[in-house]
Amino acid sequence: MRFMKNRTVRNASALGALSIGLLLTGCTGGDPPSQAAACHNGIDQAYKEFSQAESEGFGGAVAMTKAGSLLAAAKIQEQFEEYTNCIEKVNHARQYIRQARSG
Repeated sequence: MRFMKNRTVRNASALGALSIGLLLTGCTGGDPPSQAAACHNGIDQAYKEFSQAESEGFGGAVAMTKAGSLLAAAKIQEQFEEYTNCIEKVNHARQYIRQARSG
């Protein structure tokens, strides 16, 4: 009988610790949904600008290559839910696209 009582206390303690851990994990948050949307929308917009710049035959092959690499990296950051880094890469890519379009 004593074995069962100790086991119950141990299980209750483990359950309590697990509950507190889950609660704290939930409270840490992460990136707000607005950042996720900004990342996703930024990637979409940048890819449209990239495609348009390519179709219009703008020079700046180096800038376009950099932009393409940054957009690919931003997509990876989005998949890993690193939205702040994603947004940063999208902004840099769009700068390179503007640079390529301006000549």
